[in-house]
Amino acid sequence: MKIYNTLSKRKEEFIPLEEGKVKMYVCGPTVYNLIHIGNARPMIVFDTVRRYMEHKGYEVNFVSNFTDVDDKIIKKAIEEGVEASVVSERYIAECKKDMKAMNVKEATTHPKATEEICGMLDMIGTLIEKGHAYAAEDGTVYFRTRSFQGYGKLSHKNLDDLQGGNRSLLVTGEDQKEDPLDFVLWKPKKEGEPYWESSWCDGRPGWHIECSVMSKKYLGEEIDIHAGGEDLIFPHHENEIAQSEAANGKPFAKYWMHNAFLNIDNRKMSKSEGNFFTVRDISEKYDLQVLRFFMLSAHYRSPLNFSAELMEAAQNGYERIVTSVGNLGYLLENTATVTLKEEESGLLEQAKGFITSFEEAMDDDFNSADAIAAIFDLVKFANVHANAGSSKEFLKGLKDEILLLSDICGLIVERKQEMLDRDIEALIGERQAARKAKDFKRADEIRNELLEKGIILEDTREGVKWKRA
Repeated sequence: MKIYNTLSKRKEEFIPLEEGKVKMYVCGPTVYNLIHIGNARPMIVFDTVRRYMEHKGYEVNFVSNFTDVDDKIIKKAIEEGVEASVVSERYIAECKKDMKAMNVKEATTHPKATEEICGMLDMIGTLIEKGHAYAAEDGTVYFRTRSFQGYGKLSHKNLDDLQGGNRSLLVTGEDQKEDPLDFVLWKPKKEGEPYWESSWCDGRPGWHIECSVMSKKYLGEEIDIHAGGEDLIFPHHENEIAQSEAANGKPFAKYWMHNAFLNIDNRKMSKSEGNFFTVRDISEKYDLQVLRFFMLSAHYRSPLNFSAELMEAAQNGYERIVTSVGNLGYLLENTATVTLKEEESGLLEQAKGFITSFEEAMDDDFNSADAIAAIFDLVKFANVHANAGSSKEFLKGLKDEILLLSDICGLIVERKQEMLDRDIEALIGERQAARKAKDFKRADEIRNELLEKGIILEDTREGVKWKRA
């Protein structure tokens, strides 16, 4: 298995620190609103990496945090007139709902920043003792960036080129810094904000220190994989390396993985430009399994463009797998032949080649696009060779292989009792036509048929809306 390591800028063979085990940390969202589809990409990508690692037999300790204290959370809390914790807990719950709908597995541990303050104070204290950090007169604690010789090794930035200040590094109180490149570890409280006591001042942590502390607590001083979106490479992940390695005196993460950006209609996602979508927005039009399929249809390091046309293509692709699994299930239920036929044995052996192709793709830096192509080849093979005369053992063998590969990708493709979205829309269209023709008996029959299958219709001024019960 090879992984592209941002640190070395090349693919490297994956060799875990401890045989048979993987320690993996993925930066999670700041919880001040519903997660957007940009948040969804790393969630889906690295959940798939985890699933494949587990398929290969590794025991994966997967940690992903929630940043539950932040300027945006505090701003929203002030606007609503509630405590910051009310806002963060609300959106952690909503985030978990969306993650479940995307079939993203629960992390081994989901730490919250506010519950790890003691560890942050300890690490900041260690950094001060070792000369890597200092407290300013107002109690702000800064990291001495130049004290860490390896600074810039992840982002491949030169410290001298950064002199004068990168905007993402600058904060208020620049005159207190020994060097413009120093960054905040702890900052004084402001009126109306949550704060914690410390020997430097009552305040709260800087953003970067959170992940260094949580990773160390739940995974140890050295970890196998640290991952997140490519926007985190600098300064967040660069600063994590500096803090962790300066405090612990050991390499932090062996492999650094970063997914590329997600654009909408070939433009950067932006609320102001009106091309901004939450996962919840997408769920109103598509099953979120379609969103997951879409996210995996390109290599994680390739920029991905989101559009209605591409989502329709993703829906068609996803339903193609669902339909094949459904057909195999139907044949299984309705065939009387049990014993595997001689020619079927050879076909099942041939089908194993698709599993090999899938694994070869995933072993090459988790190439999910080629892995899904292998699933399609297996589906086509099943569609050609499975029929009413096939044996149960043959049908089950094909179905199990499709389910196995789909499950590694986190795709739920077996839905015996659940209607596909397009079938629902077709029945709604037929009901509308019946109502227009004043065939109210047929319209009621369709409504009742959908209701029996867990689909609730609502007639509104904007048209018919539906939801699953």
